[in-house]
Amino acid sequence: MRELIENNQRITMVTYDFRNANKGTIVDVQPDNFTIELDYDPKGVLKSNYCEFYTQTSNGILYFDSYAKDIDGRRVTIASPAKHKFLQRRRFTRIKYMHDLKLICEGNSYDISTLDISAGGMKFVTNCSIDIDKEYNITLPLSDEMSVDCVFSPIRIEKNLNGEGGYTLSGEFKYSDNKVKLTIIQYCSKRSLEIANK
Repeated sequence: MRELIENNQRITMVTYDFRNANKGTIVDVQPDNFTIELDYDPKGVLKSNYCEFYTQTSNGILYFDSYAKDIDGRRVTIASPAKHKFLQRRRFTRIKYMHDLKLICEGNSYDISTLDISAGGMKFVTNCSIDIDKEYNITLPLSDEMSVDCVFSPIRIEKNLNGEGGYTLSGEFKYSDNKVKLTIIQYCSKRSLEIANK
C-alpha cells in the first residue's frame, strides 16, 4: 500500500451510514497505518469499525476497506488494509440492474425498465418517446431501506429491432451531491463482489 498512497493525497472515507461520508488529506504514511486529516468532524467513525476508502491514483480509483486505529479530532489513523482493488480505470463498475422505474421531466412521467447502472450512468428500455436534449429526475432503489435521487442525461438512443418495439437508451448521471455518486460507487462495487463470489 505504501507505493499507492502518499502524503497530500486526497481520499474519501465512507462509513456504514453513507450520509457520514467524509473527505480528507493523507498527512502521514507508515508501514502498518496511515493518517488522514479529515475535512469535517469524523461523525459515525468508530475505532475498529470498518469503513470504505476511495482515492484516485495513476492506475485508476483505488478501493479498499479498513478501520480507524486512533481518532484525534479530525486526525484519524487508519490501519493498512490487507487487500485492495482498482475500480475500472476509465469507467465505473457496471452491474446488471433490473427495475421498472419512472423518469420525471417538466411534470411528465416516463415508464422505463433499467438494464444496468454504474456511477457514471445507466441503460434502459422504454416504449416512451424520450427527448435526449432534456434532463430527467429518477429515484434509484438500492435496497429495501435506501434509494438515491439522480439527474439523468440521455446520450444515445437506439430503436429496438427485435420485434418488441420501443427504444434502448443510455446516458450519464449529473451530480450536485458527491455523496450520491459515492453511494452508487459503493453499491455497484459491493454487488459486483457479491456476484463474483457466488
